Amino acid sequence: MAYIKSRKHVVARAVPHLSGAAAATLMAIAAPAAFAQAGGSLPEIRVQDTPATDYKADTSANPKFTAPLLNTPQTVQVIKEQVIREQGATTLTEALRNTPGVGTFFLGENGNTNTGDAVFMRGFDSSSSIFVDGIRDLGSVSRDVFNIEQVEVVKGPSGTDVGRTSPTGYINLVTKKPKLEDSFLGSIGFGSADYKRGSIDWNKSLSSANGIGAAFRLNAVVEDSGVAGRDFVKNKHTAIAPSIALGLNSPTRFYFDYLHVDQDNVPDGGVPTIGLPSYSNPDPTALGARRRNFLNFAAPVDPKNFYGTAYDFNKVTADMFTARVEHDFTPDVTLRNTTRYGKTKQDYMLTSFMLGGLTASGARPAAGTAFLDTPIPGLPSTWSVTRNSPTNKNQENTIFVNQTNVTAKFDTGSVSHSLSAGVELIREEQTNLGYFSPGATFNGRAVQNGAWPAANLYAPNPYVNGYSRIQSGADSKGVTNTVGLYAFDTVKLNEQWQITGGLRFDHYNTSFQSSTLSTATTNPGLPVGTLVPSSLKLSDNLFTGKIGVVYKPVKNGSIYAAYGTSAQPPGGANFSLSAAGSGNSAARTDFLPQKAKTFEIGTKWDVMNDKLSLTGAIYRTDVTNEVVQDPTNTSLYYQSGKKRVQGIELGLAGSITERWGVTAGFTTMDTKVQSGPNVTADGTNVLVYTPKNAFTAWTTYQFPFGLTIGGGARYNGKLHRGTDGAVGTPAYIDAYWVFDAMASYRINKNVDIQLNVSNLFDKQYAAAINKSGYRYTPGTPRSAKITANFAF
Repeated sequence: MAYIKSRKHVVARAVPHLSGAAAATLMAIAAPAAFAQAGGSLPEIRVQDTPATDYKADTSANPKFTAPLLNTPQTVQVIKEQVIREQGATTLTEALRNTPGVGTFFLGENGNTNTGDAVFMRGFDSSSSIFVDGIRDLGSVSRDVFNIEQVEVVKGPSGTDVGRTSPTGYINLVTKKPKLEDSFLGSIGFGSADYKRGSIDWNKSLSSANGIGAAFRLNAVVEDSGVAGRDFVKNKHTAIAPSIALGLNSPTRFYFDYLHVDQDNVPDGGVPTIGLPSYSNPDPTALGARRRNFLNFAAPVDPKNFYGTAYDFNKVTADMFTARVEHDFTPDVTLRNTTRYGKTKQDYMLTSFMLGGLTASGARPAAGTAFLDTPIPGLPSTWSVTRNSPTNKNQENTIFVNQTNVTAKFDTGSVSHSLSAGVELIREEQTNLGYFSPGATFNGRAVQNGAWPAANLYAPNPYVNGYSRIQSGADSKGVTNTVGLYAFDTVKLNEQWQITGGLRFDHYNTSFQSSTLSTATTNPGLPVGTLVPSSLKLSDNLFTGKIGVVYKPVKNGSIYAAYGTSAQPPGGANFSLSAAGSGNSAARTDFLPQKAKTFEIGTKWDVMNDKLSLTGAIYRTDVTNEVVQDPTNTSLYYQSGKKRVQGIELGLAGSITERWGVTAGFTTMDTKVQSGPNVTADGTNVLVYTPKNAFTAWTTYQFPFGLTIGGGARYNGKLHRGTDGAVGTPAYIDAYWVFDAMASYRINKNVDIQLNVSNLFDKQYAAAINKSGYRYTPGTPRSAKITANFAF
């Protein structure tokens, strides 16, 4: 983690367009602003007539990047704070809409529902590869961006940067740090679906006469909102992030940061896919004429419908403390040490459903089984769906990290070096508490914990009783300890040629203790529902690396070719292990790490007086050691599977003029399974939840009389879901375009008003689908919010 010393924030600037905020927060923090005005300690913020947009980043905040982005042989997109503010984005998922082909396309598997930032990138799940200031951020939670300076999306080889990771990249959130200037920014916003939000960003400089001093910064947010287009779903949270910096503008600097988050949300399990294109009835095809073919023509449900219960909840508490010290031995040699302790607790219950069909004999399935019931075929108001799958999660993630990094610039003869090397000591721990499912048995006896009643398909009622949430004792605990060593160097051979490379070694050990409830099949000698404990361990080493050659035909351009690797060991994504010898889990202790190698050829150019960045790349990622089933003996599984994703990626970010800013990206993702069975429901040889083409753009223009207008477009191509034997459900969701717009007006030097309209043309689309295709997440319909931004 590194403080971006080169970024300068001028005091004379346009009043920034911040995200929405609530009045209670402003009143709670009004004292510092009042003090500043009375004491005269905050300088007046003058409004410039020709403010420049701030969409382009020249460097990464990560000290492991040893060259400017222009000369970095890899696809790296930086989403700046100004873009996030202008779009009214409040979460990481919303901010990532600025990156083509990255999104939360996967709703979940079977009855389970993904929560938080469940991000797919270039064909693979990257939700476990999210970092804050270069340190892994654990937990399947939704991250607010109120304290974020920029979001860095690194695509391609990343194992050398962060250790174990997804095959296709990672996301790094860079937090706001204290600086030697006085400012007080706040906002208050209201909008569709009872949107109410309040945020502040107060920075106080404590500099001395010689320019060396300290600074304090406080960011806070409160939000209480529904979700546009969805009944009953709620996002309610508060967060505070104080930080202090000592020794700024001196050789030795100290930074102390704290983050506390409380969330009390109502989660969204999606709506049934009945009536969508390509939906047909879920009964076994072997039933022939006895199938309920009238379901092929059933009307879709209202996408606002909520199929959970009033008891559903998603409570999150997160605390993170970070301490960092930096010392400059010389202007070219800096030592950094970072220590972080973080804990995230999520307690969650979501009532899910699956629209199952008749049995193979044509009968109704047993009570408590997933079923779409149609007692009177000609009267759809009598149809219902079982709420048979309450998803319970009570999870706590803890991380303790110490990082030491040294950066140095030096020459060896005529060759110059930019070196970054370090060591990382990491302990990560995850505990999960288990709960009984409806109709469960414990030690051979019925638990008597009830079940939720079925929901009317077209008019579900959440105010029901029936299921009792009872802990089962089927708990688990996973711990991973890692020691990582790395070194990066950019070697400048001359003005035209550079070589950038890195190597990393990780030693990890994972231990996993769990208890499961026995069944008549797994443990025939035990009463059904007996707790069966297990303990597994795994220890190994990982070696990853990357290298790139950069040719600079001119100062403001580069052409490069690069190669890199990454690895994800068993249990690397979720700290759980499976026993060796049988089963299809990639977490088996006798399996090797999933490995990836990426080739990339690209070019980067800074044009328009270095105000606008243009990037383009051709890439190919091959992933090996994927788990596949033996086609002749279905009880056997091997790591012979191979997958490939390749394509192009184009990017643009910066200012066309001082008043006109733009950021845009386009990508193609040509995916396929090279070895192993196809993984999609319709048998198409592509990777799931991955659009073949994706596009995103955002642009604003600032008029000289205080008005700013802006707009954006997003396109995601057709998405294929996974396969699990479900009958009749949609195998894919269609491609879609969505357009957004904003306008803001500066009333005076201290206040502006901002209007954001999302999905301007009210496009109806499916944003995500679950593996079986029973459920989907409706895209957010047209919605609006208006925000008052204040600067003192």
